[in-house]
This record gives sequence, C-alpha cells and structure tokens, in this order.
Amino acid sequence: MPTSAEWLIFLGTATLFAVTPGPGILYVLARSLRGGRGEGLRSALGNGIGASMHVVAAALGLSALLATSTVAFTIVKFAGAAYLVFLGLHAILKRHDEGPSAGGDATAARRWASSPLVQGILTELLNPKTALYFMALLPHFVHPETAPAPLVFLLLGLIALGMTVLADLAVALFAGTLGARLLASPRWRIRQRVASGLTMIGLGGFVAVAE
Repeated sequence: MPTSAEWLIFLGTATLFAVTPGPGILYVLARSLRGGRGEGLRSALGNGIGASMHVVAAALGLSALLATSTVAFTIVKFAGAAYLVFLGLHAILKRHDEGPSAGGDATAARRWASSPLVQGILTELLNPKTALYFMALLPHFVHPETAPAPLVFLLLGLIALGMTVLADLAVALFAGTLGARLLASPRWRIRQRVASGLTMIGLGGFVAVAE
C-alpha cells in the first residue's frame, strides 16, 4: 500500500487526470449540450464503465501490452480516433425529426448503438491514454511486500476512476442545464448539433496525431 506521502502524490495526480480535458470529458460535454442533462449523465456513466475495464486490465497486467507494443497502441489509438470522427459525423448529419424505420430489431439495434451509455463505454474503452495512465502511475504506489499487487492496483484504480466520474458528472450537470435551455430554440439546436459534431471530429483528429 502507498505510504502517507505517496497517498498525497497519488491523489494529486489523480485529480489532475480527472479534470484534464480528454476524449471522455469532452464527449460528456458534447452529449450534455446536445441532449441535455439525461444524456450527459448516461455518457458519464458509460465513461466510468469503460474506464473501469482499463482498471481491471491494469490490475491483470494486460495494459502493459499497450505500453510495450507499438502496433497494439497504434491500432487502439486509430480505432478510437475513427470512432470519435464517426460520432461527430453522425451528430451533424442526424435528423432528429426522423421517424422510426421498418424493422423493429434494426431500430432497436440502432437505438442501442446510439445510446450515450454505450457510446461513452466505447469512447473510453478505445482511449489508449487511459490504459497507459494507469500503467504509468499506479506501479509507483504498489509495494508487493506489503499487500498483493493486483488488489492495490484495483483499489488505486477505482479511486482514480471515482474522481474521474465525479468530474464527468459535474460537467454533465452544468452543461446539461445549459443544453436544455438551448434545445428550446430550433436554431440553437442546429448550431449546437453542428458544434458538437465538429468538436468530436476535431477530438478524433487530435487523438489520431497525438503521441
């Protein structure tokens, strides 16, 4: 387990990680502005679920593959970037007045795929920087001679995850309130949808070129 001094360092770095804008928090912001507080909260929950998978992977040592394999890191990075660009294009091109199409199963599948919860999970799951964060940070505070390393990884990872979810929820509540007001205006709905889409596309480009 970390020492008292190490706890302070860990909590400080975890706080910076939680509040620093990245794909997850910007996705929550865009969905909150576009769909209101409800979509924002579901997006934040999806981010938390996706990040929790990285925590488990780090505890099991799987995230080390991304840290040591250039090919694996590149594949995940470009997959995440392509997904963000897809979400941006979908936000811009989607017509909110479209009625349900034929085929209940197809409609249900599209509704499931466009769910802010599902998209939040995929956005964070396809963010290799989250996996590398846990692999780069947590080992400094793990002392196998005092406690089993996987358990300490899980504990520290869940603490960092909790702080991240709190930051996402704060963004969702603030932006969701603002978004609900904007949605009352048809003109603002169009502008906001385009702005959200362009934000996601720009974020996808940033993820693609980031080292």
